[in-house]
Amino acid sequence: MYERKTTPNLNCGLDLIGEVLYGKWKIRLLWFIHTGHKRPSELQRKIPDASRRVLNIQLKELEEHELVTKIIYPVVPPKVEYSLTDFGKTVIPVIATLGQWGDEHEDRLRDVIIRQAVLSSDNK
Repeated sequence: MYERKTTPNLNCGLDLIGEVLYGKWKIRLLWFIHTGHKRPSELQRKIPDASRRVLNIQLKELEEHELVTKIIYPVVPPKVEYSLTDFGKTVIPVIATLGQWGDEHEDRLRDVIIRQAVLSSDNK
C-alpha cells in the first residue's frame, strides 16, 4: 500500500479539502453513493474507466477520512455496502455546486481540455 513520504501541508481549508478529496474518482464515488449506488459492483459500473483496485483504495481512504462507512453483511458470498456518514453528507452540496459550475461552463472547459490534449500529443 502507498506510504506517504512527506508530511501533508494543512495550513488552510483548501489544503484540507485537497488532502481528503484528492483522487481521480473520490468526488464521483461520493456522489454516486449519495445517489443510491452503494455496492462496489454498482460503483464499478458507474465508473467503468477505474479499476476495481483503485476504487477500493479510494473507498478505503474515504472511509479513513470518515466520509463513508463500509458495512459488511455476514452472508456467503460476503455482501458489502457503502454509505455516507453524517460528515460525508456535508460535502454533497459542495460537490453539487462544483458539478453545476462544470455544467454551466461545459463547452468552454471541454474545448480547453481537448486543445491541451492536442498540444500535448503534438509535443511528443
